[in-house]
Amino acid sequence: MKILALIPARGDSKRLKNKNILDLGGKPLVNWSIEQAVAIENIVDVLVSTDSEKIAKVSKKAGAIVPWLRPKNLATDNASSVDVAIHALDWYESQVCTIDGLLLLQPTSPFRSKVTIQKAIDMFESSKYKSIIGVSPGLGDLNKSFFYENSIMYPVSNLLYIPPEHEGGSNFYSVNGCIYLISPEQLRRNKTFFSPDFIPLKVASPIESIDIDTEWDFSLAQSMIEFLK
Repeated sequence: MKILALIPARGDSKRLKNKNILDLGGKPLVNWSIEQAVAIENIVDVLVSTDSEKIAKVSKKAGAIVPWLRPKNLATDNASSVDVAIHALDWYESQVCTIDGLLLLQPTSPFRSKVTIQKAIDMFESSKYKSIIGVSPGLGDLNKSFFYENSIMYPVSNLLYIPPEHEGGSNFYSVNGCIYLISPEQLRRNKTFFSPDFIPLKVASPIESIDIDTEWDFSLAQSMIEFLK
């Protein structure tokens, strides 16, 4: 089985300037995800999609491939992660080799573990390539929260009724952004990582679920570095 790890790292971050190369624990933020991925056997390459020469240089030094700088139309606030992923996927499969799965690792989730990545790949293989998405217990953004029952994830935004026995939230999960794994066929066909039958990868550790998007998030991550020491 061949998995391509894709790390999207745009240079012009709005809320936290240069966040993808900020120093976290003695290395650039993007390095955390690169180093996690290069250690996984089924990952054939770690590709960083960026529009920044600085990020490209840092990423190559850490062991990723950066075959091009992202086109301008994919480096705007309106460019979706799906568009970025399909662009990278099309290039890789036309120039290198076909793959069985695309693993999207956002650099803003530095504390996901190699064990969690490997678990996602194992679930992907055993399910015959169904989409795998990392989730955390509890409700978050209602557009990215789900009610889990009978092995099915129901979008909370579509629910008209919640059974009384579940009103406490024990069956609710929110997407934490740390892992998305999908087959090329599904991604190209559905233009989304959220296929109707996606399988949730439940990440219980609140540290692994940290998503850095603001100065407060980054300060929290720095505190976690000290805690982990």
